[in-house]
Amino acid sequence: MRNKIFGGIVGLVVGDALGVPVEFMSRYELKSNPVTTMRDYGSHNQPRGTWSDDSSMTLCLVDSLNSGLSYDDIAAKFLDWADTGYMTPYGEMFDIGRTTLTAIRRFAGGTSPLECGGSSEYDNGNGSLMRILPLAFYTFGMKKQERFEIVHNISRLTHSHKRTLIACGIYVQLACELIKGYSKEKAYHRMMDECKNIYKDEYELVHFQRVLDGEIQKLKETEISSSGYVVDTLEAALWCLLTTDNFHDCILKAVNLGDDTDTVGAVAGGLAGIVYGYHSIPEDWVAVIPKKQQVFDLCEKFQTICRPFLPLYTYMEYFESNPTYQWSGGKQKDGTIIMPYPNYDKTLIEFTELPYDLGFMDYNYHDTLASYGCTDDDGLIEVIATANTELILAVLTAYIRGERFCDGLWAGCVQNGVFTAILRRLKELEAL
Repeated sequence: MRNKIFGGIVGLVVGDALGVPVEFMSRYELKSNPVTTMRDYGSHNQPRGTWSDDSSMTLCLVDSLNSGLSYDDIAAKFLDWADTGYMTPYGEMFDIGRTTLTAIRRFAGGTSPLECGGSSEYDNGNGSLMRILPLAFYTFGMKKQERFEIVHNISRLTHSHKRTLIACGIYVQLACELIKGYSKEKAYHRMMDECKNIYKDEYELVHFQRVLDGEIQKLKETEISSSGYVVDTLEAALWCLLTTDNFHDCILKAVNLGDDTDTVGAVAGGLAGIVYGYHSIPEDWVAVIPKKQQVFDLCEKFQTICRPFLPLYTYMEYFESNPTYQWSGGKQKDGTIIMPYPNYDKTLIEFTELPYDLGFMDYNYHDTLASYGCTDDDGLIEVIATANTELILAVLTAYIRGERFCDGLWAGCVQNGVFTAILRRLKELEAL
């Protein structure tokens, strides 16, 4: 988790900084003079490595979440950024969107933070999408409905239109699937399944047809827009992620699309940083980021509070107490035979239901296990101690769903320490 948090947040800042000097330049102009590394000055006349509002608001969000979830505190930090240059590279805010500025001024005037965001058709810029990534880490171990509610609410601090809320929900859900260690393609399709279900009754979903049809990577560059419209930004970032195979190429592809270069770079950079990890980010790009130690310190603290598997490994004490279970069935007094079945207690039932609620179940676990060379349940115990996140979730899924085919499997998993070993591994993975 630590590597993915640093990769995601620093990747966002780096993508933003690469795009700042060429913001508003056309794709045509960048074809003849493409961005290949950090540049000086340019559109905003800023030194090399300077980040913009995308990163400032993202870092404000991280800073606030480090003390718990408070919509008032987040909005107050946004106001501090706009007024005093809080969380800026050089103590001065130099870039802010119209909808964001209007919302911040509403908050300054006493409006409740969740009522500040613009809700008209013209308030569907990318100003909340660009800063929403930290919620993928913060809400990862929450039930899905709770995650989407928080994502929507934090978007509402500046952008309240349903279309923007959906865009943020799609982006965060994709990031969550990537955090699980799934390939870009698998994460993309899992995101589509979840979001189509969450938003199934929303008319606004029609605007995301290209994102949710599973084939956005097949579009040509000429079919991708990189404007400040929230749907365009989301499409461009996903397209860049799915049509490249490393952080370097993904971000340069995003920035060289032109137009809203800093935000497309930031949104793509956050996803690519999760996929490829912090160490995939070119060192010379990170080296010129101003106040990078402050960014690192925020990430360091953030990773200590983002404990996605905590709801699961709180059951470790229960399993370590060696609970036993009685069996029912067999021959009845009237002579009938009922297949024996275990009577599991409420705690074990709750544990086996929780991965469904948290979105941790891998319904293609047979394929996942096979891809790691695991072909039967008997051999799964041996891989637990060294499994990565994708594999350990597939193993957990196999054992939870296995009770349907083998009565008493869960009891065996408790008695032989399988569930305890899985939870210990999940706890270890949070620190990596």
